[in-house]
Amino acid sequence: MTYKMKKAIIVYISLALATVMSCKEQKKEAVQPTQMQHVMAIHDEVMPKMGALGKLVAQLKSKVDTTASGRAHQQAMEELQQANTSMMDWMVGFGNRFDSDEIMNGKALSDEKQKWLDEEETKIKEVRDQINNSIKNAEALLQSEE
Repeated sequence: MTYKMKKAIIVYISLALATVMSCKEQKKEAVQPTQMQHVMAIHDEVMPKMGALGKLVAQLKSKVDTTASGRAHQQAMEELQQANTSMMDWMVGFGNRFDSDEIMNGKALSDEKQKWLDEEETKIKEVRDQINNSIKNAEALLQSEE
């Protein structure tokens, strides 16, 4: 094998590796969700739990009275109701700030809307935590009585 052939093989292998590595990097970038997709994923994660909020409120409501236990049930019920209200308020506010093309189709955001998205991401994370914590607390209270 001549020097030129060895050099040509090395160049070919280098180009092939560079192409493969470039494709892998492009795939990683393509898989990376946008901030809007991330915000919607958080929403989609907790939205199915809204039914559980209602069921837990109904279970707690029958146990509310003037005793210490009854007041604990009242507080847990109010936390669930507030979590529900927070989610509904977030959805209305989010819908007022962004149009469907921005939410569903990745339409570019203005600088102002990008700031809003940053705010909305923080808000939905707080709503998620509020929902999860209120469910956890209510379930623990109900289970402690069994």
